[in-house]
Amino acid sequence: MKHIKLILVLAAAMGLGACQSKVEYGDATEVETVNENFGSSDLQAITAKMVDDMMSFPTVVAMTVKDRPVIFVDKIKNKTSEHIDTESVTDSISNKLLRSGKFRFIDMTKVDAVRKQLDYQNNAGMVDPSSAINFGRQIGAQFMLYGNLSSIVKQDGSTKDVYYKMTMRLMDLETGLIEWSDEKEIRKTKSKSFLGL
Repeated sequence: MKHIKLILVLAAAMGLGACQSKVEYGDATEVETVNENFGSSDLQAITAKMVDDMMSFPTVVAMTVKDRPVIFVDKIKNKTSEHIDTESVTDSISNKLLRSGKFRFIDMTKVDAVRKQLDYQNNAGMVDPSSAINFGRQIGAQFMLYGNLSSIVKQDGSTKDVYYKMTMRLMDLETGLIEWSDEKEIRKTKSKSFLGL
């Protein structure tokens, strides 16, 4: 009986050893083509296109020559049939714009947390009033950057075609005028071989 248990334990260990996987680091900027779904290469292409175009648009160039306008970025709307982390797209665009040194940002996702902290500082009776930050001192945004990501998926036999379109706009909050707009298109095609591989 002991021999049978030992054989089973050794067989299990050998089986697990044969199923080990290997993890390696890769280049995060390398084109990723694992499948036709939205991926890291698409996010990078969209981010680069949108930011480069916005930064070189004449109206935006003029407004950032002597000033750093305050903007907030609304979360990108996902109008595709896929689960896409549009917050990651929003973050990448915000980071590139902020690093340009041309804009200042308000993070609307943290307004409730800031409100709670200011309420605590001013109303809890636990913070020295001389060090508490007063309500009503924040800077208001002048512009809102927003957009959506949509897709069209078509399949014919063994070929699947996925078209993505990212549209973004910069709105002047005082006038409601759109000061900049652009879109980036990506098309991906997947064809199955005769053997279905």
